[in-house]
Amino acid sequence: MTDDPAQPTDAPEPTDVPKHDPSSPSGLRLLIDAGRPRASRGQLIGALLCGVLGFALVTQVHSAAGLGFTTARQSDLVDILDSLSARSDQLRAQIATEQGSLAKLTGGTDQTQAALDEAQLRTQTLQILAGTAAAVGPGIELQIADPQHQVGADVLLEALEELRDAGTEAIQITGSSVATSGASPSDRASASATPTDRAGASGRAVRLVASSYFLDSADTSGVIVDGVLLAPPYDIIAIGDPHTITTAMGIPGGVLETLTGKGATGTVIQHDVVRVTALHVLATPQYAHPAPAASSAG
Repeated sequence: MTDDPAQPTDAPEPTDVPKHDPSSPSGLRLLIDAGRPRASRGQLIGALLCGVLGFALVTQVHSAAGLGFTTARQSDLVDILDSLSARSDQLRAQIATEQGSLAKLTGGTDQTQAALDEAQLRTQTLQILAGTAAAVGPGIELQIADPQHQVGADVLLEALEELRDAGTEAIQITGSSVATSGASPSDRASASATPTDRAGASGRAVRLVASSYFLDSADTSGVIVDGVLLAPPYDIIAIGDPHTITTAMGIPGGVLETLTGKGATGTVIQHDVVRVTALHVLATPQYAHPAPAASSAG
């Protein structure tokens, strides 16, 4: 009997695929492995770059914080330490000096001596400014030749003002003596009215102070300075900075140019040392009296 072609040929029975039970140990391990994060290659590279960047930032911060000393050589550090030590010694010495000065002024017998020294220095300064003491120092000599007697009181006053503006600290003017027979009665009376001034001015030299004044003589023979009749040539000595005074005398429209316009000549000579020996005699105030100390407000 022939085989029926419609009937399929016998095939082997398929075997059953084993099914894993999640509750079994092998199934649990598979679930854990499946849930565990798996890092890719890109993630690993990113993490490595972040670590390198963080390390670089920390290193940079530490380097910047210690850049002044960690990078210095040992010899440089020694020099810095020596400089700090020297500066410290200087400050200690300055403190000691200031403390000594403070101690002298605040206690003990040194307080009296320090006060006396300060008072003496103040007195000498006031005497020079008032013209009652001779003075010495650098300065200039202004020689004025006036053959035509055209230099009047206004010119000499201008010279005095320019000298004061230039910072002079002591000034005197010297002139030739005037024969009383050639002077007017008013000039002779003015010249003889203050004999103490004439004696204090050493004859023909007058110390110029804040109260000094200039008057033209009636017969134009000279100029009356603080009651002393002086005739040309005049010689002015001033103590101060020689360069500054010389510059002030020579400015356009200044003293030297004014003298030239009057037909006179002015010569400025700088000196390292000049002496102002004429003295001004102080007059007793007639109207002014010391003011009482103001009482503190309650």
